[in-house]
Amino acid sequence: MHSTKNNLQVLHEDNHIIMINKRAGDIVQGDKTGDKPLSDVVKEYIKDKYNKPGEVFLGTVHRLDRPTSGIIIFARTSKALERLNKMLREKKVNKTYWAVVKNHPTKAKDTLSHHLKKNPKNNKSTAFKKEVNGSKHAILHYQVLKKLDNYSLLEIDLETGRHHQIRCQLSSIGSSIKGDLKYGAARSNKNGSIHLHARKINFIHPVNKEEINIIAPLPKDPIWDACL
Repeated sequence: MHSTKNNLQVLHEDNHIIMINKRAGDIVQGDKTGDKPLSDVVKEYIKDKYNKPGEVFLGTVHRLDRPTSGIIIFARTSKALERLNKMLREKKVNKTYWAVVKNHPTKAKDTLSHHLKKNPKNNKSTAFKKEVNGSKHAILHYQVLKKLDNYSLLEIDLETGRHHQIRCQLSSIGSSIKGDLKYGAARSNKNGSIHLHARKINFIHPVNKEEINIIAPLPKDPIWDACL
């Protein structure tokens, strides 16, 4: 793993894919804020590193919420992008998240099943026990990895990928993620982050068919440090 001049933490790169450890606060793709997206930073990195003339191809395979940190995969070829999109649809990309929550869940491990409905006006999802109009089924599995002084560290495996799924589902069982004001945390984190990190990813490379296992280092802060 290496860093570059623009603080890019590259976890893996080859001719077809590049994987980045996203910092909390970075946006993956351009949005209405006009802030420079991570995709542009990665394009510049590739252009510089390989002296590429003209436009650099970079496909965004998936996203992470702005306040979340961790692994992001970009495709460097259209072939890889097409295949990765298909793998995601077929649930062949295994993503594991770590979350620090304020209230210890009642069960040490559990499967959460809700129906989530997104409200585009406030960019927030609401969890329902039963299906409601416009909702999507959301399933995740969690286990408590560690009890900290005032918090708990959970490991989460997603079965579905819904809008704000982990944030919304954990909040609905009373275990809001540290710093996540939108979903019930009492206080925000000073840097605007939330303690949710895309920690591990495992999949078969879309082109060379090798198995890829990546772990993204945690952001530096006392609470994350206490998790290790």
